[in-house]
Amino acid sequence: MKKTVLAATTAVSVAMLSLAAATTASAELKVGMITTLSGGGASLGVDVRDGFQLALKMAGDQQIELLIEDDGRKPENAVKIADKFISSDKVDVLTGIIWSNLAMAVVPKTVRGGTFYISPNAGPSALAGKGCHENYFNAAWQNDNLHEAMGNYANDAGYSKSFILAPNYPAGKDALTGYKRFYKGDAAGEIYTKLGQTDYAAEIAQIKNSDADSVFFFLPGGMGIAFMKQYAQSGVDLPVLGPAFSFDQGILGAVGDAALGVKNSSQWSKDLPNPANKAFVEAFTEEYGRLPSLYASQGFDTANLILSAAAKTEVSDKAAFRDALRAADFESVRGDFSFGPNHHPIQNIYVREVIKEGDVLTNKIVSTGLEDHSDAYAVDCKM
Repeated sequence: MKKTVLAATTAVSVAMLSLAAATTASAELKVGMITTLSGGGASLGVDVRDGFQLALKMAGDQQIELLIEDDGRKPENAVKIADKFISSDKVDVLTGIIWSNLAMAVVPKTVRGGTFYISPNAGPSALAGKGCHENYFNAAWQNDNLHEAMGNYANDAGYSKSFILAPNYPAGKDALTGYKRFYKGDAAGEIYTKLGQTDYAAEIAQIKNSDADSVFFFLPGGMGIAFMKQYAQSGVDLPVLGPAFSFDQGILGAVGDAALGVKNSSQWSKDLPNPANKAFVEAFTEEYGRLPSLYASQGFDTANLILSAAAKTEVSDKAAFRDALRAADFESVRGDFSFGPNHHPIQNIYVREVIKEGDVLTNKIVSTGLEDHSDAYAVDCKM
């Protein structure tokens, strides 16, 4: 048996991790990760990368080569990296993209050309319905899902006048579509903000002057941090709802106590009691000196999905490898899930509440928002 070999560059933009060992499949599998490691939203890409690499390290006996490059949250960068990975580096699988506009720039061409793309995050509706493809899998969720759960929660909480806002890009549009799909009340206002926006004075003024009884927003990364800080300082005292993206572990420290009590939705939480999740949380905390985020859990699951397929068959047999991915034969940190006919997860979506454990802001599950939930676009997928 070969000894495990680990090699990684220290550069922010490019890294390589290689683990070599005997497996049931003799050929090495090469994975290209395109993710955001600099600029706005870099913490999201860092967490996906770290979760993915941790899974490879914990597996210890897989023959995987991982190439990582930074897209800087720019679609043109992502396209260039994808072309390089596929044409020059001859990767078998692409993964890593955080943002839906970057996914739309990269994924369709990638999968049509015969390369697998497995998403650890972005799940735009355009790739779940008529634009689905047999070589595309999403290991996290379809964009609408977490927002649908919050729309359902808003009904249960008795809110009937939500003011809703999200950035003007594919995931933002999916977010508000998902919320409204399940929410039975009226919208006190609906705003699409600029992607990357950090000043929300005008939007908060509109909320203040509306007749809203609640606020639902999807503003991932630094956008959500900026909004919540400004919202807390504004004196507006309406309950806030959102998906995990704006109240996840990597965000809460920057938001501070303004997030306490906020309800948010996620398919994962660090307090899920299954053995795989307990092992992941412990290992991630020990490896990186911080609690894992939703994004880290998705990177971890994506790696284990790929490893589960590689353990069954060689990637050169695309049909067999595709079937092995579809089986999702691994212990997910979220618990049981399966892939629907469009290769998006069917899974529970939980409602979490922001709490404090000692001096640390984190989340705990308070209810199941949607059970064994699939997405609304699968019916339009014809593979």
